[in-house]
Amino acid sequence: MVNLDEVRNVVGIIGNFISFGLFLAPLPTFLTIIKKRDVEEFVPDPYLATFLNCALWVFYGLPVVHPDSILVATINGTGLAIEAAYLSVFFAFAPKPKRAKMLGVLAVEVAFVAAVVAGVVLGAHTHEKRSLVVGCLCVLFGTLMYASPLTVMKKVIATQSVEYMPFTLSFVSFLNGICWTTYALIRFDIFITIPNGMGTLLGLMQLILYFYYYGSTPKSSGTTAGMELPVKAGDGDSN
Repeated sequence: MVNLDEVRNVVGIIGNFISFGLFLAPLPTFLTIIKKRDVEEFVPDPYLATFLNCALWVFYGLPVVHPDSILVATINGTGLAIEAAYLSVFFAFAPKPKRAKMLGVLAVEVAFVAAVVAGVVLGAHTHEKRSLVVGCLCVLFGTLMYASPLTVMKKVIATQSVEYMPFTLSFVSFLNGICWTTYALIRFDIFITIPNGMGTLLGLMQLILYFYYYGSTPKSSGTTAGMELPVKAGDGDSN
């Protein structure tokens, strides 16, 4: 007889690997930024959104909030460290106005997470209440994280070029959404299901846009930041 908990753990472990790939997907972009010492038209919005999202999901996955969800905490802890590294690179090479904006947003995010942790630990005294409060916040900000590439999708449509929407980010986001949605449905967890179901849909939309506009992307810039064809791709929730 199939043990659902074992299946869920296996799916969660696979999800950890896929999410790790998602977090590493923007690496070619940041290597290009370092090489050129310029952030060009790249924006920090997706990485700021992912940073906040990871921090909240780490808290959600801790036994003090939601028992038996350690796989959620481990991958998001890893993602939190990776996003911090990306933001450091962006900050180092961004112009002063972008730096100021980043610092302001990061300060608000850190203060917000600290307030959530203090409020939940001191004000909610059962796992059910803690899971409800943190889970609702995770749904909200997880949805924002997955929706953040909408700004890039708008740019793709306006320019008819996928130069600033690398393939791997879209492809791995799609796989990540599928995996964590499956994980959440095995032992139904609505807080994981909602943002990752949306992530699956948005990932699919990005893939459709990529293949539609790839042909109109100038080939001289088509490999900027690792943006080659699917065989060798480039530019991240996990949940």
